[in-house]
Amino acid sequence: MKISATCIRCLLDRQEERIRQMEDEDVKSAYLKEVAGIIASSGEDATAPYLVYGINRVYRRYFGSLPDYEKEKKEFNALMLGLESELETDIRMGTDREEVLRYALNYARTANYIDYGATNHVEKETLLGLLREAKGEALDAAVLKSLRNELETAGKLAYLADNCGEIVADKLLIKILKEQYPQLEITVIVRGMPVLNDAVPGDAEDVGLTDMVKVIGNGNGVAGTQWNLLSEEAEHALSGADVILSKGQGNFETIHGCGLNIYYLFLCKCEWFTKRFGMERLKGVFVNERDIAG
Repeated sequence: MKISATCIRCLLDRQEERIRQMEDEDVKSAYLKEVAGIIASSGEDATAPYLVYGINRVYRRYFGSLPDYEKEKKEFNALMLGLESELETDIRMGTDREEVLRYALNYARTANYIDYGATNHVEKETLLGLLREAKGEALDAAVLKSLRNELETAGKLAYLADNCGEIVADKLLIKILKEQYPQLEITVIVRGMPVLNDAVPGDAEDVGLTDMVKVIGNGNGVAGTQWNLLSEEAEHALSGADVILSKGQGNFETIHGCGLNIYYLFLCKCEWFTKRFGMERLKGVFVNERDIAG
């Protein structure tokens, strides 16, 4: 997905906010000039997550290590694990297979709120409120029908995960998928290196996801699925998948337009996405790649 003017403004604003409390104005000015230079010199196909990946290297040179999100990752994994049994009970209250899958998709989509890349503060009460409303949220019936039809005959599913905490809801969705489509060979792809509160293989192990399904890292620390930086294993899993289920804005930004059969599932959390999909903030998207123009 090509970077928009809105995303460029946001990138600069977030970097200024990141260093606002630092005292040396000359250093701050030099840093922001380099950030602006990275954006200005980027190619037409540059995405926001990939640009941030380059900006982070500059940040380390000026200011040392990046902020550590281990505390937040463990906190939200623990919170969601505490809710796991209750959420699964709610999911299984569906009256038929389709409704059970819809509930599982809705919970997995709602948990995408836990994203420190799109917002500086993730509020527990907001998350809990969203989860309470998740089952009743709209999920495009035509897209769901298409997904169910394709899963009936699919052999391989690649699942692009996003954030910690969220991966507990992903685990529940994957459990339902394995029950309803036992022929599916499912591979979950997480980040290969720590970035923000995104999940890496160790986080997937912490919540028990690795006990259920194959989990691999993607080989890099971009907060998305940057094709030219993917490990051979991750690229093979995506290229060989009959269906891809992609979570989160960052994955959408980096993989949209690649020509694969991708179903996107995420909440709109920033201005560009709300405009692009005609959604209010924190409302959910469920759409197939072939139905998206541009």
